[in-house]
Amino acid sequence: MDNVRLEGLAGQSDPDIWRAVQQDGRFLITQDLDFSDNRWFAPGTHHGLMLVRLRVPGRRALATRIAEAFRSTDVDSWARCFVLLTDSKLRVHRASS
Repeated sequence: MDNVRLEGLAGQSDPDIWRAVQQDGRFLITQDLDFSDNRWFAPGTHHGLMLVRLRVPGRRALATRIAEAFRSTDVDSWARCFVLLTDSKLRVHRASS
């Protein structure tokens, strides 16, 4: 799994990170609420986006919860979706037909 630091994107603006992710056809996992606006990040308009919102979002808690979500769900079905992951829920918002 890549991250902004490994990709040389640490400190870059959200639009620059988003552009890089989309150009590479990647699925973005973030805690940044700037990516929560469905007017800008509507399902079906991108390769996929997961917003993680944990009550105590430490590094270990994040890694554990994300890994749990990836193990328990068909992640291929998340393509082009907006996924919200919390301590107790995983909601997948798909493009409206």
